Amino acid sequence: MHTIAHIVEEHGGRLFAYLLRLTGNQDTAHDILQESVTRCMERYEGREVSPSLLFTVARNAFIDHVRRNGRYAGLDDDHPDPAADQEHAAIVKDGFLNVLRGLQTLSDEERDILSMVAGGGLSYGEIAGIMSMSAGNVKVKVHRARLKLKEYLEGGNHE
Repeated sequence: MHTIAHIVEEHGGRLFAYLLRLTGNQDTAHDILQESVTRCMERYEGREVSPSLLFTVARNAFIDHVRRNGRYAGLDDDHPDPAADQEHAAIVKDGFLNVLRGLQTLSDEERDILSMVAGGGLSYGEIAGIMSMSAGNVKVKVHRARLKLKEYLEGGNHE
């Protein structure tokens, strides 16, 4: 039996990465992660849970957050990395923010599905269950979202 603690321990990093891609803000992603775990503990404690259940709860918590607070709070421009030299840190930060901006140009559904694949490590079948669509449809949407993101990143005019 997989407990909530076991699932969070095993998949928490991927879930946080997924939420960070959705929100573009570390604090918001962390808050939604905590809310998701709390909801799971309240509703599913003592029962068998799966990573896809945790991602579904997190996705719903994100949707609730957006409804409460308006669209998106914006990109988090403060990602300090004191261990890296400043030039390298600036390049990494710029690239990270550029990808986040590119993700914001996608539709909510495209961003959600692509974030589950990239950050969540979920299979197309698991994502299909979460999104209530076929695995084939998920594959098509992932492919199209990747093409749009690639086009944005290669376009160069992002500001």
